[in-house]
Amino acid sequence: MTDLSCDNFLNGKVRVWQPINGYRAGVDPVLLAAAVPAKSGQTVLELGCGVGTASLCLSARVPELAITGVELQPDYAELARKNAVDNNAPFHVITADLRTLPADLRNQQFDHIIMNPPYYDRAASTAASDLGRDTALGGDTPLADWVMIGAKRLAPKGYLTLIQRIDRLPEVLSAVQTCLGSVIVQPIAARNGRSAGLFIVQARKNGRAAFQLAAPFVMHVGESHTTDGESYTSEASAILRDGAELSINC
Repeated sequence: MTDLSCDNFLNGKVRVWQPINGYRAGVDPVLLAAAVPAKSGQTVLELGCGVGTASLCLSARVPELAITGVELQPDYAELARKNAVDNNAPFHVITADLRTLPADLRNQQFDHIIMNPPYYDRAASTAASDLGRDTALGGDTPLADWVMIGAKRLAPKGYLTLIQRIDRLPEVLSAVQTCLGSVIVQPIAARNGRSAGLFIVQARKNGRAAFQLAAPFVMHVGESHTTDGESYTSEASAILRDGAELSINC
């Protein structure tokens, strides 16, 4: 993979090499990382880590984490390893299909599982022309499998945190509620008065708290985009630029 760009996240605290023409990380992995309630000394597993953006943003916010990433596509996994070195992050990347994890990984448990699964159901969408982008956006692993595999790797009381498109919320909730508890849904809306386009789900192994639906997290000020430049709310800017936490407790 030769056509690459090196892009800044968190105002340059994190620098990420990623393909110019393949799948490119945007704000979604940054929001995912911000929502993980990790503490120093804990362990994290990211399934489908891509070039490592979410894990690296989480590492920048919470020091002394031990983070493992799993990525199916070798080119993306290799970039994730390079990005880990360049950012001096404690991030170990394994090239593997999450459905056939290596034996040593299947024997481990983690305090946190994080994931940004493909947004589109490949059976109901058109494939992208770039293979890497197509795999990232519409892989053939069902969302239920992502959730179940992640739940199996959680330590007792561990957290699973997932970001996904709002139209797939019923599918995710159906999977999560079969194996985890204390489920919270955080809708993410572009602007006040707009329907949510994304959501974050957080659930806990052996959790017993009642289901919670948080108020929408709003990304931009105003009812529409009227001027050049950014229009992020102060809360969104603090996350995207300063690496602040996104607390989704109701």
